[in-house]
Amino acid sequence: MGVDLLSRVERSCARGAWMESLRLAVLGDLGEAVGFDGHVWLLTDPTTAVGTSPLATLPGVPMPRLPDLIRARYLTTSTRWTSLRGHRVPATSWSRAGHRETAASYPWRDVLAEFGVCDVATVVFVDRFGCWGWLDLWRFGVMPFPADDLDRMSQIAPPVTAALRSRQAGHFTEPVRPADSTGPAVVVLDEHLRLRGQTAGAGSRLFRLNPPDAGPDGRIPDVPAIPAAAYNVAAQLVARERGVDAASPRARVFLEHYGWLTLEADRMSGERPPTGRDIAVTIERSGFTDRLDLFARVTGLTSREREVLGRVCAGMDNRSIAAAVSVSEHTVHVHVKSTLRKAECGNRTNLIARIAG
Repeated sequence: MGVDLLSRVERSCARGAWMESLRLAVLGDLGEAVGFDGHVWLLTDPTTAVGTSPLATLPGVPMPRLPDLIRARYLTTSTRWTSLRGHRVPATSWSRAGHRETAASYPWRDVLAEFGVCDVATVVFVDRFGCWGWLDLWRFGVMPFPADDLDRMSQIAPPVTAALRSRQAGHFTEPVRPADSTGPAVVVLDEHLRLRGQTAGAGSRLFRLNPPDAGPDGRIPDVPAIPAAAYNVAAQLVARERGVDAASPRARVFLEHYGWLTLEADRMSGERPPTGRDIAVTIERSGFTDRLDLFARVTGLTSREREVLGRVCAGMDNRSIAAAVSVSEHTVHVHVKSTLRKAECGNRTNLIARIAG
């Protein structure tokens, strides 16, 4: 069964479908081998591992409870996706690791109990270039995920990781014509991630990019239509303040019609203690430095290729780069040639234009 699942997933990953279709195909493959009742699959910023672009089906969980669910997930320790990075087996489950939970993670336990969830199996998709996402499979009732299911999830992690990274590389292949927008884009949330306010103009149009799906009755749930990544960076800020994870509350996400965006969370100023203040999430187009870092990661550049590419983007020629990094001009030429091949670019001009968008 495990071999058959791996073969099916590898075929799904090789089809070249875009991100959502890829994830749906893999979920279909998993559903034939691993029984589950719900799922949450997030892409992540490769550096901070903060979630973006969720694909989720959670029966019985009302949309207004989404902020509670996200906040509780980020405060969980033993089954946190970041705790699985570097492990030989990149999958675990709540039933197997829940006994190691700290008091800070009890909200997650309480949320699962509230909705009758008996177990959540988690697999992280990570390689040496970064963390590209994580998947939670939910199971209701009384039967937790057996060890065989976790082994199957671990087996498919390498091909899925490679596919997720390659699909992100595709976001650099075509220029984006940004939608018209002016003014700052800011979301203000309270300590429990409830919406307190947002900027008008460009901000309001930006937030409507990812409205919640209509329910069975055709009505849109009463939940703020803001990018899910805003909730995630805010939850990461709370997790960082509580010592759960040290990564910055920051994420870069690609959204159609807007291109690469960078979201960051911070507390508002005021006389109250920091943890009691509102959380501001800023959303802006990613700058060249962010795009360069993402481009180097999604194309799988080595550390030396990244260094050379940075100097190429600064306008340096091979001789100047060779002197700056203490290698021969021939070595610089090899690195540039390798970078162009990995990026599927014909020359430096096209390469820099692709990074700049």
